[in-house]
Amino acid sequence: MRPTPELPKRLTDLTPVVIVGTSLWAVATVVLFFVTDGIWVQTAFSGLVLGFIGLAIIAWQRAAARRGSKGAQDL
Repeated sequence: MRPTPELPKRLTDLTPVVIVGTSLWAVATVVLFFVTDGIWVQTAFSGLVLGFIGLAIIAWQRAAARRGSKGAQDL
């Protein structure tokens, strides 16, 4: 049986997905801030904050993989 080929990097990299999602939450936060108030603005802002947390986790994981940490995922 032949070994399964590796997926291309563009299909496994989560950074573009997180950046697009964070950008959409940023746009939603700005629009909702001027259109409405209350729970919708807070929800959009929470999505924006979680997007930045996601980017920080990706950077942290890449740094661990670069330094060869045993618990890091292979990138």
